Amino acid sequence: MRLLCVLCVLLGASLSAAALDREAFTITKYDLEIQLEPQQQRLGARGKVTLRNDSTHPQKIVVLQISASLNWRSIRVDGKAVQYVSQPYQSDIDHTGALAEAIVTLPAEIKPKGSVELEIGYEGVIPRDTTRLTRVGVPEEIARHSSWDQIGSSFTAVRGAGYVAWYPITTESADFSEGNSLFEVVNRWKARESGSEFQASLSLSGAGGEEAETLLCGANGGADADFGKNWTLLTTCHWRVLGTIAPTFVTASYVKQSKSPLNLFSLPGHEVGAATYFNALDPAMKFVSSWFGQPSAPIAIADFADPNSAPFESGTLLMASMAAEDSKLAGINLVHELVHSALPSPRPWVYEGLAHFAEAMYRQQQGGRQAALDFLGLHRAAFLDSEKEVAAALAKNGPQKNVGQPLATTFDESYYRSKAAYVWWMLRDMVGDDALKQALARYRAEDDKDPKYVERLIEANAKRDLGWFFDDWVYQDRGLPDFRVQSAHPWKSDKDVQFVTVTLENLGNAGAEVPFTIMSEDGEVTNRIEVRAKSTATTRVELKGAASEIVVNDGSVPESDLTNDSFEISTP
Repeated sequence: MRLLCVLCVLLGASLSAAALDREAFTITKYDLEIQLEPQQQRLGARGKVTLRNDSTHPQKIVVLQISASLNWRSIRVDGKAVQYVSQPYQSDIDHTGALAEAIVTLPAEIKPKGSVELEIGYEGVIPRDTTRLTRVGVPEEIARHSSWDQIGSSFTAVRGAGYVAWYPITTESADFSEGNSLFEVVNRWKARESGSEFQASLSLSGAGGEEAETLLCGANGGADADFGKNWTLLTTCHWRVLGTIAPTFVTASYVKQSKSPLNLFSLPGHEVGAATYFNALDPAMKFVSSWFGQPSAPIAIADFADPNSAPFESGTLLMASMAAEDSKLAGINLVHELVHSALPSPRPWVYEGLAHFAEAMYRQQQGGRQAALDFLGLHRAAFLDSEKEVAAALAKNGPQKNVGQPLATTFDESYYRSKAAYVWWMLRDMVGDDALKQALARYRAEDDKDPKYVERLIEANAKRDLGWFFDDWVYQDRGLPDFRVQSAHPWKSDKDVQFVTVTLENLGNAGAEVPFTIMSEDGEVTNRIEVRAKSTATTRVELKGAASEIVVNDGSVPESDLTNDSFEISTP
C-alpha cells in the first residue's frame, strides 16, 4: 500500500508537469562543491541552493533543471530527503538540447517572496555536444567551433547556462527553431538572477607522472599543480553580476605568464601568439587608463585547444585562441577586459557597452575614425531587426511604454553590448571627450542605484540637458531614427558669400544629434544638428564653393534605413 501511494504521488507530479510554473522560483544563492574527473569527462556536484518564490501564489512544487547529460542523485530540505520526479525536458538552453528536470514536492508551501534552501547532489558527464545546433541545420564542423564546451582529458572548458547547465536553473523551454525563443528565455532567466550570489569550490586530482594542469574560473589564475607529484587542485570561484557573466571553468596544461594586471594562459606551441598580448599590453593600458582609470583587478586571457573556437568572455576572463599572431586583435581584446577591470558596473549597458565603445575608440586611435565607424557598423546588424519590430509596433499602436528592450533594463546581449556601444559613441560626439572622461572618472558602481545616475553625471560635466536623449535611447526603446534631407536651398549673400540652408527630417521615433556633410567644388564641410523624433531641424552652412551633394550621418548614429541619406543639390 505504501509503495502504491508513493507511485500515485510521483505519477500525479509527472502528469501535471506540463502545467508547472517553472519560473515561479528564482535561485538567489548557489554554494556548490564541484569535483572534476577529466579522464572520465565526469562532473560530480553537491551543495546548497536558496530559492525565492517570485510568483504571486504560494508554491509547494519547485522545478530544478540541469544538463541532460547529468543525473540527479539527491535533494533534501532541512536534512531530510524530499520526494521528486526526474524527467527529461527539451530545451536549447543546454548544448544537448535537453535538461534533466527534478520536480520537487516541498514539505510545506512557500509564500510569495518566501525562501527555501535545498541540499542537492548530481553527477554525470559533459562531452562535446552539438545537438541543439545541428538539428536546426548548422553544419557539424561549424557547430563544433561554436559549441566547444566539454570536460576532456587534455582540455576542459565549460560555460554556464545558455551553453551548459552545469548548475541548477529554473526556466521554461527554449527552442532555437522558434524565432527568439531561446534568447527570450535566457534573458528572463538573467534578469531574475541578476542579483544572485554564486560561489563554487572546484577540485581536480591527478596522479604522479600525469601532465600538470591549471584550473581556472576567473582572472586570478585559479590553482596550479606540480608536475611529477600526486596532486589536487582546489579553487573557490565567486561570480557576480550573473546577468552579464556566465560562470565558466577551464582546465588545461597551460603555460602561465603574468605581467600586472594580466594573467596569460597559453598552450604549448602558441608562444608567438601569446607574445603578441604582452607586446600589446602597455599601449592598451595607457589608452584605458586615460579614459577609464587604472584597472583595479586582474584580467586573464586563456588559450583554446581548437584554434577555430569562437571567443568567449566571462567577467574579466577571456577565452581566445593564441594559435596565430594578431597584434591588432590582441590589443582590442586587452582593451575590452581592462575596461571591465577599471570601471565595474552592476548595469549591463554600462559594463559591456563601455567595453565595446572602448574597442571602437581604440580602433580609431589605430586606423582613424572610419575604422571605428566600420567596427560599429558590424554591431548595428545585431539589433537592427529587433528595432524594426519595435518601429512596427509603435506604428501600429502609437507611442507606448514597455515595448522593445530599453537599455536600462535589458539583459539582451545585442542591446547591452552592441546598441549600448553606439549610445556611448553618440554621447561622446555630443558632449566631447573631456566632459565624458570627467563623468566616467566620477562614476562609482556602489552609487549607481538610480537609473538616471549616469545621465546626471554626464549632464553635470557637459552642462547640457540630455534627458530627451536618455529617454529615447536608454529608459525607453523607441526604435531607431531615420534621417533624410527634406530640402536644401543654396543662396548667396550681398557680399557674394555662398550659403546653403538645410532642413533635415527624422522619420523615426528616436531623436539624435547627427552629423551631415556638404560636398562642394572646393571641398567638404561637416556640421552637426539635433533632430528629435518625428521632427525637422533647419540650419545654415557657409561654403567656399557651390554645393553639389549632402550626406546625412557618417555611420555614428544607428539608423533603420541608410538608403535615403544622400541628397543631390541642383544648381540654382
